[in-house]
Amino acid sequence: MKKLIIASTSTIHGSGPLEYILEELSKFFEHTSEILFIPYARPGGITHDEYTANVNKAFSQIGKNAIGIHEFDDPKKAISEAKALFTGGGNTFVLVNQLYKNDLIETIKEAVYSGTPYLGTSAGSNICGLTVNTTNDMPIVYPPSFKTFGFVPFNINPHYLDPDPKSTHKGETRETRIKEFHAFNTQPVVGLREGSWLEVQGDKIILKGSLQARIFQYQKQPYEVDSNTDLSHLK
Repeated sequence: MKKLIIASTSTIHGSGPLEYILEELSKFFEHTSEILFIPYARPGGITHDEYTANVNKAFSQIGKNAIGIHEFDDPKKAISEAKALFTGGGNTFVLVNQLYKNDLIETIKEAVYSGTPYLGTSAGSNICGLTVNTTNDMPIVYPPSFKTFGFVPFNINPHYLDPDPKSTHKGETRETRIKEFHAFNTQPVVGLREGSWLEVQGDKIILKGSLQARIFQYQKQPYEVDSNTDLSHLK
């Protein structure tokens, strides 16, 4: 049975990395102290070692230890033998390109569908949807495909931002960009605000956190859903 936490972000304003969700992660990873970390997204271009060290500053607070997948000679074997998985944020295109380069897409899918707990934040959450076409990131590399895991039957827009009525900025809003997406694609998009996450248990998908999420469906007006709403019907 699938067990996932798909979080909009690793860090919210005024808190340290993963701090807002550590209590939840302590329960989520209760059956293991060791987590296989996938640092491929490399936020700000940091190294895999630096990223893994930063993650461990958070996990050490709940008695967990992350080991970077880059430390293994055989990443496929590392995933197959892992007790838990965490894919961090950064640039989604860099992440997806490296996953395809190492031929890990199907290996991770097999692990998750076999019950290995999976945590994703930001880019690591983006790849849980059907495609990464609703990411906010710049396409600085060109992966072989935009198709990803499809652990949920829709796309995700992490870090969803509402328009600021006081702003003088005239660029496109997130809502405008998602409407552009729906000019060419039909799958729903869930706009996850900072501090929100999706809890997936099997086929059940529940919005968690204190904020609402914004739902975009093809040829329909967007709408808000409250925390603890079941989103399993979105297809």
